[in-house]
Amino acid sequence: MAARQTPIERAEAAAQGLLEREDRIAWILGSSRSGSTWLLRMLTDLEDVVGIDDPHLGHHLGVWRPMSLAWATADEPPRLQTLPELKRHKPDYFFSDRYRSAWLPALRDLIARRFGATLAERGGPESTLVVKEPGSHVADLLFDAFPGSRLIFLLRDGRDVVDSWLDAYRQGSWAIDGGAYAVADRGRLALIEWLASVWSFRTRTVAEVFDRVPESHRVLVRYEQLLADPVGELRRVCETLGLEMPKRRIETVTAQHAIANIDAKRRGRLHEVRKAAPGGWRENLSRDEQRAMQAIMAAELDRFGYRDAGSRAVAA
Repeated sequence: MAARQTPIERAEAAAQGLLEREDRIAWILGSSRSGSTWLLRMLTDLEDVVGIDDPHLGHHLGVWRPMSLAWATADEPPRLQTLPELKRHKPDYFFSDRYRSAWLPALRDLIARRFGATLAERGGPESTLVVKEPGSHVADLLFDAFPGSRLIFLLRDGRDVVDSWLDAYRQGSWAIDGGAYAVADRGRLALIEWLASVWSFRTRTVAEVFDRVPESHRVLVRYEQLLADPVGELRRVCETLGLEMPKRRIETVTAQHAIANIDAKRRGRLHEVRKAAPGGWRENLSRDEQRAMQAIMAAELDRFGYRDAGSRAVAA
């Protein structure tokens, strides 16, 4: 009788399986406050799917430059970049392009080993691993490390993303314990400009990666369409992940996770699950705030068809 594997051996075997079959890894990328938690929970309720919720790789590998304080102190909103962008050509920078052949395989192995440990605990040898990564601004690095993995590009109107985050930056919100803070009135406009810059950067980065991923390994899901037709959109995602899932099973899962089934005391203002109603930014942001936000987001809003006639009038 073969010896039973130890937890370490199971984790190593799972990691090796991910390295040999990168297509078993799927990333949910785009922007936070876009329904990514909802989508991940539906997927992980399906058979043979293991989810990883917010590993925060992007926040460690793609430190923002300048820091968000700059939006409150600079003469005009600065250009948002990441530390790797600014330092990649310097030979002594740890993630320097010059030594990419040394650190990229090691980073790939580190991520696979970490995810393999989770997979060994929660899944089987053929499970699909779905990773919801909030730091999507390092999407290019993730796909350099795992070029054969799959991409779920979850896209939401950036104006609603900013509006949703503004609610999280209030006293008593669900996000305070995770590092958010109650924004003062005098800092509100700067926060809006910072959040708009982050949404634009992440959307642009993920879109560039999306264009280079083979069609069979990618799917664009709009939050607004996911709300309107969760069954149809979840079926599309399953097809992209290579999951053969009966329609009835998908209908059951989407019904279980419908917002109407969440206790009213656990959703709405100041809660992680808010109201799932696109367009709230028009009522919750002043005209000056809307103009400042849209000036930063204009290119990405136009590219993805979010600039309707009403928003153009505000921006004028």
